[in-house]
Amino acid sequence: MRVVVCVKHVPDIQQPRSLRADGLLVRGGDDDTLNELDEDAVEAGLRTAEAAGFPAEGHDVTVLTVGPSAAVESLRRGLAMGASTAVHVHDDAVAGSDAIATARVLAAAVAKLHAEQPVDVVVAGMAALDGLTSLVPAALAELLGWPQLTLADRIEVADGVVSVRRETSTDVEELTAPTPAVLSVTDQAFRARFPNFKGIMAARKKPVTTWTLSDLDLAGTAVGAAGSATRVVNAAERPERPDRVLVTGDAETVPALVDYLSQKGFV
Repeated sequence: MRVVVCVKHVPDIQQPRSLRADGLLVRGGDDDTLNELDEDAVEAGLRTAEAAGFPAEGHDVTVLTVGPSAAVESLRRGLAMGASTAVHVHDDAVAGSDAIATARVLAAAVAKLHAEQPVDVVVAGMAALDGLTSLVPAALAELLGWPQLTLADRIEVADGVVSVRRETSTDVEELTAPTPAVLSVTDQAFRARFPNFKGIMAARKKPVTTWTLSDLDLAGTAVGAAGSATRVVNAAERPERPDRVLVTGDAETVPALVDYLSQKGFV
């Protein structure tokens, strides 16, 4: 079995963020890290492959990312968790790509991997915490011409068929599709394993292949601002709420807090 897991290197959600003059997010800080929801995808990919016999010969889990040079650190994290190989698409022309242009690069990379050795499933997280569009898995499936099974909390692959379970607000759905297929997983079921020391050390020796757009036969006009279906027209930091009331102190402040909540109709 071959599993490809798409991951993204993003600014730490706990740290302050800033915007460039063109409205795009400033990247490349020391706190940039592997997208937390993609850790769930790596875990899902590893479990799916392990059920088929990974890491025995003939099985492979590849982590794939598109991003700047620092994005290799997120790949190393995936390798430390247990992935066997990694691919980094690094090309300055990709900067500023929206979800559709990013999916275009990922699709070309997956197609190249699939030509080298057939891919059974591509796994992605439910969203990237820097943009929260949740568009890339669906766009990737469309560009590849593969079926998509999204927001899965259980995955099984057997005899060329992938089966997933998806829980909605009203139902529990059981879905199937032929492989190869593109999946996205929720953050509710695949609790990511923590890399141990052995895994961290082994990750330093595992191969990371770097591709540019030319390796994928993609033109610069297919990515970046030129290849994006959307653009940022305007962006500004969220203003402070003018009606904010800050209550501090000890137990003596409780009546004031209760009175304020009563005025607002909360109690």
